Amino acid sequence: MFQSAHLKLTGMYLLIIMFVSALFSLVIFSLISRQVDRLVHMQNNRIRSFQFGPDRIIFQEPPAPPLFTEEDLQSQKNQLALSLLFVNLGILAVSGGAGYFLAGRTLRPIKLMVDDQNQFISDTSHELRTPLATLRAEIEGQLLEKKISDSRARRLLASNLEEVDRLQHMSDDLLDLARLHTSNNKTMEQFSLREVVTAAGDRVAPLARRKKINLRVEAPEFIVKGRKDQLTEVFVILLDNAIKYSPSGSRVAVSSRKTDGIIKIIVEDHGVGISPVDLPHVFERFYRADKSRSKVPGFGLGLSIAQKIVKDHHGFITVSSLPGRGSEFSVTLPAA
Repeated sequence: MFQSAHLKLTGMYLLIIMFVSALFSLVIFSLISRQVDRLVHMQNNRIRSFQFGPDRIIFQEPPAPPLFTEEDLQSQKNQLALSLLFVNLGILAVSGGAGYFLAGRTLRPIKLMVDDQNQFISDTSHELRTPLATLRAEIEGQLLEKKISDSRARRLLASNLEEVDRLQHMSDDLLDLARLHTSNNKTMEQFSLREVVTAAGDRVAPLARRKKINLRVEAPEFIVKGRKDQLTEVFVILLDNAIKYSPSGSRVAVSSRKTDGIIKIIVEDHGVGISPVDLPHVFERFYRADKSRSKVPGFGLGLSIAQKIVKDHHGFITVSSLPGRGSEFSVTLPAA
């Protein structure tokens, strides 16, 4: 599809360029031809004459020999037309290559967007298939039973509810991603970084207590400019991941520093870590790392959401990690 569109767009570029080139060539040829015809006309009518004496007798001398013959001038016009033809052929050749290149550059963002959309649909369908298949298998299995006890029915409903929660969680994440990509709300306000980090810490504190993880949140009164709810969501995602992938009794810490108008916030854990193979892909949608990390429930959308929010705030997010030693996510934002 895109190859056909590439060729069509190249053809349109060529048509426009050659139309302009041919139009200019015709104008140039027409102007020069008129000047040549004017010279021929003046040369044919040029007569040298002078007057003298009381009787005002006019003596006329024979016309001077012509500088150019009509055959010479016509030959020059033909040569000019031939030169303009070769120039247009050269423009056709150069503009063909340039048009093909520019058409590719024009279509590349569209192709990337369509490929990304197709990949997104494929990944979403794959992730939806697992919980739906689990629900179907459990329900069909119980329907084959002639009798089902109350306790067994409750276990089935509880299991089904877990799968429904997974589906709801994924749909919420997908809606968050869609809103981030389509939102036109650029309103920003100034607020303290401590408010954001503290609010994120409060939201994940119950999970940290359940896993008996020492959660330390330290953030000075650095002032940032942005959307408070979105930045809070970034640190909720990072802290939630840090707690999920950390063993019971370990420590998760948030620290920050400011240098030359740049604020850097670090979320550090001592969990399972990320392998070097997986590090370049952790911010991709639906990407799940190796098996040790894939045991943790989730769909691989959180870090993609966090990266998009940070980019919208003119910052960037990075990660460094060693397997078995923990991970360190750094969020860099401009100070207000």
